[in-house]
This record gives sequence, structure tokens and C-alpha cells, in this order.
Amino acid sequence: MLVLAFLITSTLIITGTLMAQKAFTQPMAQETITELMSKDLAGDSGKEVLMYTVDFPPGFSSPVHRHNAQVSVYVLEGSVVMQVRGGKEVTLRPGQSFYEGPDDIHAVSRNASSTESAKFLVFLIHKKGAPLVIPAK
Repeated sequence: MLVLAFLITSTLIITGTLMAQKAFTQPMAQETITELMSKDLAGDSGKEVLMYTVDFPPGFSSPVHRHNAQVSVYVLEGSVVMQVRGGKEVTLRPGQSFYEGPDDIHAVSRNASSTESAKFLVFLIHKKGAPLVIPAK
């Protein structure tokens, strides 16, 4: 009986410890991308137009990257902080927009709030079949 009690107690302690570790090591939330449209660009068979929404969870920040595309962003909900390398950091709210050129490095892209989600619409023109996001330094 004493051995059974010891085994149960040990199991509960190990389970509790693992649950506590899991609570502290949850993966960081990621953005959610929802494609709305994809069309070949009229007059240029090598390019396409994409439209999608991006949801940033509270406190989310994307790594430095580039798109090798013309990118227009329109904020729908919340607020986001954007900056291309060499440009000014701007905080955008619903109804405001942002542009990235094909040669721009997107140095800052983050949710301005640590408690509220943010959502924006992206309109992008790029080379068909090329990656949408390219890591940059």
C-alpha cells in the first residue's frame, strides 16, 4: 500500500511539473494569413496580383524581411508599427495605409498593442511563383 501511495504521489509530482513547464514554453503566437484573391496581372504574364488579410496577435512582431514586390497595406483593425530600412517608423491605425517598394527591406512590422489583435489588408504585385517573404538582415 505504501508503494502504491508513493507511485501515485510521484506520478502527480511529475505530471504537475510537466504541465508547469508546458505553460511556460508555449510557442509564440503567429500571424494568420487569409488569401482573398490571386490573379495574373493583365499585360504582364510574368506577374500576379495577390490580396490577403494578415492578423497579428497581441505583441506579435515579424522578423526583418523583404517581398521583392510592390506592397500596399491598409489597416482594418487595431494598430501596427511599420518601417522600411532608411524610412521613418510609423504607427498605423484603421483606415491608414503603408507602401513597400520592390527593393525595400521591411525592418519593422509589429502589432502596436500587447493586449489587442491587429488586422490589415495586403495588396501585392510580384513575380509569379516567387516567394512572398524573403528573410533579410
